[in-house]
Amino acid sequence: MVNLERALQLIKGGFSFRAKKELGSNAEIWQRGFADHRIRDAEDYDKHLHYIHLNPLKKRLCNDAAEYRYSSAYPGWKLNAVPQGLKPTISLQAFGTAEAVPFQNASKYSDAKFEKAVRANQGY
Repeated sequence: MVNLERALQLIKGGFSFRAKKELGSNAEIWQRGFADHRIRDAEDYDKHLHYIHLNPLKKRLCNDAAEYRYSSAYPGWKLNAVPQGLKPTISLQAFGTAEAVPFQNASKYSDAKFEKAVRANQGY
């Protein structure tokens, strides 16, 4: 069985190879990953899950993340279990572990209605 990541590698790699061959080009077809961040611990996982749940709010597709049918915040949506092997939530900086890339939160959005919705959805 091939996992989703490997399946996408095969599709994108095959397409790139054929497109470059047929077009006689060496230009890159695909951009490098748009989210170059490794989830480090359970807290980091929760932050990113929350960030994803707020995406429909940012695009004004709903007033509450749980209203958006295609969101994992929608009632009845089943998520996979939290990945195993995440670093413990204790600080490991004393042991020389690299600091995580700062999380991009919604603070850059100045719209008052969006900020209110964000605050209202902090608890899910």
